[in-house]
Amino acid sequence: MRWFVRGDVDGFFGLAVDNLIQLLLINELCQGVIGMGPELVYGRVLPGAAVSLLVGNLFYAWQARQVARAEGREDVCALPYGINTPSVFVYLFAVMLPAKLAAQQAGAADPAYAAWQAGLVACLGSGLIEFGGAFVAEWLRKATPRAALLATLSGIALTFISLDFLFRAFAAPVVGLSTLGVLAIGYFGRVKFKGGLPAGFVAMLLGVALCWLTGLAPDGSQQLAGVSFYAPVPVLGELWAALQEPYAKAYFSVILPMGVFNVVGSMQNIESAEAAGDGYSTRGSLAVNGLGTLAAACFGSCFPTTIYIGHPGWKAMGARAGYSILNAGFMTLLCLTGTLAYVAWAVPIEAGMAIVLYIGIVISAQAFQSAPSRHAPAAVLGIMVGVGAYVSVRLAAALRVAGRFETYDRALYDAFRGEGVYFRGALALEQGMIFSAMILAAAFVEVIERRWRRAALWCLGGAGLCAVGLMHAYVEVPGGGAGIDLRPAFDRPWMFGYLILAACFFATPWLTEPKPAEPSVAEADDAPDRAAS
Repeated sequence: MRWFVRGDVDGFFGLAVDNLIQLLLINELCQGVIGMGPELVYGRVLPGAAVSLLVGNLFYAWQARQVARAEGREDVCALPYGINTPSVFVYLFAVMLPAKLAAQQAGAADPAYAAWQAGLVACLGSGLIEFGGAFVAEWLRKATPRAALLATLSGIALTFISLDFLFRAFAAPVVGLSTLGVLAIGYFGRVKFKGGLPAGFVAMLLGVALCWLTGLAPDGSQQLAGVSFYAPVPVLGELWAALQEPYAKAYFSVILPMGVFNVVGSMQNIESAEAAGDGYSTRGSLAVNGLGTLAAACFGSCFPTTIYIGHPGWKAMGARAGYSILNAGFMTLLCLTGTLAYVAWAVPIEAGMAIVLYIGIVISAQAFQSAPSRHAPAAVLGIMVGVGAYVSVRLAAALRVAGRFETYDRALYDAFRGEGVYFRGALALEQGMIFSAMILAAAFVEVIERRWRRAALWCLGGAGLCAVGLMHAYVEVPGGGAGIDLRPAFDRPWMFGYLILAACFFATPWLTEPKPAEPSVAEADDAPDRAAS
């Protein structure tokens, strides 16, 4: 198989746009939300991301050539690889932002540095789980219902990924709606643009043009320090210091399930590649994926990498191994030279926000498309947990804007309750939301399948997590706000709620009997026609 073919150019544009959007998001959110200075973003975070992208992209290109050589074929497509989109948002808003706020309340001199340290620990933990998961991935996939895994991720995609960018799209509707329409034409309409241009690339070009025409570009908030070389430097000392802080324990309820999701998601994408005709070693592919994330943490990036969905699409474009190599080189150039600042200056995030919206829509829809339709109620319940957590985060933001961040007390809760808003319930959903969404959705899948004992066991697991503080338990932080309460306690109401739910499921076989089979809606609609005939 040749190193480069014509299809690699098309594949490169598609993969590069995906990865560029992640880098632009990291650049903007790290500086705008977390408050990191350019020296930390360009000197540590982006070089670390470059190392992780090099590790994976070059390996998967080499792997594709090995498979081609072993099977005597020339049409093998490398696994697509890049920064994990859900992890960017989850780690930014569920790990790094809370760490920054806690550091501010503690009077730290540089809260953004504390947020970076927390992100490093989260990335390291995710990498260890991804690497270890390579050896138990099949068991993880079989142990958890697909609807539970996808619903949990869908809740995050619908809220933390999509809603904020939906708001942003309607704040700049000329750009937002136009680019969303282009993506809908190319991806949902299942057509291709003449010349073979990827829909994402066309949307980005249109978005950039409209941003300049409407005054959204250039982005004056970007600090342009000039092109320079930022060598990747190991941050093992900083990482070791971060491990001495309580970050690992405080954010374990986020790190563990996100690591599991990354393992299972990557494994499903490997299965998708095999269905398209390219069979890869699951263990080897997942292990290198984990090593890429570990490399990111060791060189300063807070964001895990993953094997992307969409291998059959890239293969259909004619991409082989070269597109992965081109992506590695282009992303490394942007990350190590500081030129990403110029791209961010000329290409406001509004130009590419429709791509993020599209990703969120696709991930949200998977909970209903890739799981049995009868499991839809369980998927909805899992998604609702994510929505509740998002509401809690946004209510906290509203309180900060209103200058009432220091008033997390009974008077505040009563004031919200007077308006019909049960803030305490939202806070409970926010803590350990990934665990609670997965457990509730999994339990309800088992109920739908009338596997009562399994449903009860999931609820017992939820009770145990509540007892050790990994789910629902929150504590008011002195000076304002609330955080997860990781102190073991056996008097929490959520623990008793899950125990009672488990008892109900255990007792169901003795207290109930199955209903007679009922016709489906379609069958009921067809009944008059059958009678007439």
